[in-house]
Amino acid sequence: MRILMVEDARDLAEGVVAQLGRSGILCDLATSLEEARDFRAVQRYDALILDINLPDGSGLSLLREVRAAADRTPVLMLTALSAVDDRVVALDQGADDYLVKPFDQRELEARLRALVRREADRKEEQITLGSLVYAPKDRSARLDGRQLDLTRREATLLDMLIRHRGQFLSKTRLYDSLYGFDDADVGVNAIELYIARLRKKFAGSDITIATQRGVGYRIGLDD
Repeated sequence: MRILMVEDARDLAEGVVAQLGRSGILCDLATSLEEARDFRAVQRYDALILDINLPDGSGLSLLREVRAAADRTPVLMLTALSAVDDRVVALDQGADDYLVKPFDQRELEARLRALVRREADRKEEQITLGSLVYAPKDRSARLDGRQLDLTRREATLLDMLIRHRGQFLSKTRLYDSLYGFDDADVGVNAIELYIARLRKKFAGSDITIATQRGVGYRIGLDD
């Protein structure tokens, strides 16, 4: 799961990001609307955590932009504004949930999981490619009826490949789905390692990951 948190209270935000990371949730941090727009221009997210009062405007304006673009990415408003009217306005403008500061980190994570799970339920329950059956809801996979043992990053990589089956995805695009913007010490060539691991798990089956030099990788059936 990859989240974008839009919050200008850096101490609070960095604590949330760190705790989410320990729970296996990758979270990027934007401290302004402009920065949030830049993040969303290059990265897709499973959910947004959005403050209302930001240095360059209201988080509600970003919420309206997201919904006006028919983007159904779940949005959790996280704000000190606790009045019922504030909640009603945010929910009416397209927010999926509303959590008031101060909050319990466990509740934040539970609400995020619920939002992402709800959105996943709206999509297809499973994707079948030959002998591979993939469940987007929990990013689990079975091959020839056998459960595959996938690490979090292997599962994330498989999710990207199988959702775009038939298409070649570049190393850069796959890298952005696996690593946060702060993982500067991890090079894009790390993707080759995870591709090799997936290929090893698919060995002997009808599933293959093809490489097209200079273009990227594509999952498909072995001809």
